[in-house]
Amino acid sequence: MPIYAFECSACGHAFDRLQKLSDPDPTDCPACGAPQVRRQVTAPSFRLAGGGWYETDFKKDGDKKRNLADGGSDAKPKAAEPASKPAETKPAG
Repeated sequence: MPIYAFECSACGHAFDRLQKLSDPDPTDCPACGAPQVRRQVTAPSFRLAGGGWYETDFKKDGDKKRNLADGGSDAKPKAAEPASKPAETKPAG
């Protein structure tokens, strides 16, 4: 069950509530009793990051894996190319 954040617009009291998606949101503030409670928009408590997420992580072993972090290409990244040499200058004289 997800945890939702609520805030009373009358007194500013903020509280969390564990409830099902089908449960109705609370209407009355537990602190002041005013019927001005609204659900707050919150960020998720986890983040998927990094280069190790594959589209087929949960598929069969025989399926081909593509790395989603690099745009789905199957090829390995190219090695860094050496920096170009500076233009040679002839000595004056």
